[in-house]
Amino acid sequence: MKHAIEAYLGELNATARALALNAIQTAAEIIFRAYQHNKQIFIMGNGGSAANASHLACDLSKGTLKRVYDKTEKRLHVVSLTDNVPVLTAFANDCSYEEVFSQQLHNLVDTDDVVIAITGSGDSKNIIRAIEFARAAGARTIGLLGFDGGTLKGLVDHAVIVPSNNYGVIEDLHSVIGHILTNCLAQLKKNET
Repeated sequence: MKHAIEAYLGELNATARALALNAIQTAAEIIFRAYQHNKQIFIMGNGGSAANASHLACDLSKGTLKRVYDKTEKRLHVVSLTDNVPVLTAFANDCSYEEVFSQQLHNLVDTDDVVIAITGSGDSKNIIRAIEFARAAGARTIGLLGFDGGTLKGLVDHAVIVPSNNYGVIEDLHSVIGHILTNCLAQLKKNET
C-alpha cells in the first residue's frame, strides 16, 4: 500500500511541476478583466469537475474579498452552473443531458462574460455545447483540461492543461489551479488603485 501512495504522490508532484504557469496567469488575467468590467463568470463541470466548479465559484466569490463585511467592496460575479439541481434535471429531462449547461447559459450569458469549463477529457458533450453557445454569444472561454485537452482545447479561447492521463491527478490539480487563480485575483484586486 505504501508503494501505491508514494507512486500517486510522485505522479501528482511531477505533473504539478509540469504545469504551464503562464497559462494559469493568462486565465487569471482574463477573469480579472471580466471583474473590472462588471462581467459575470460562469463555471461548469461533470462529476468531480462539478465539485471543482462549485469550489472555484465559492473561492472566487469569497476568497478574493479584502474585507468580507465591507458592503462597498466590488466583488466578482460568479455562478456555478452545477449547483441548481432542479434546473439541471429539468433541462436534462425536457431536452437532454447534453443541454444542461448551454440552456442555462442561454438564460444568463452576455458578451464578454467568462465561461470556465472544467473537464478531464475535454470531450464531454454538454461542456462542448455550452462552450459553443458561449462563444456564439460573445463570451470569453477558458478550459481547465486534462490529457491532451481533447476537443475543447481547440474550442476555448484559452486552455490550461494538466498534462496527465490520471483523472485523480487531473482533478487534484484543477483544484490547486482554482486556489492559485483565487490567490492571483485577490492579489490583483489588492493592487488595484
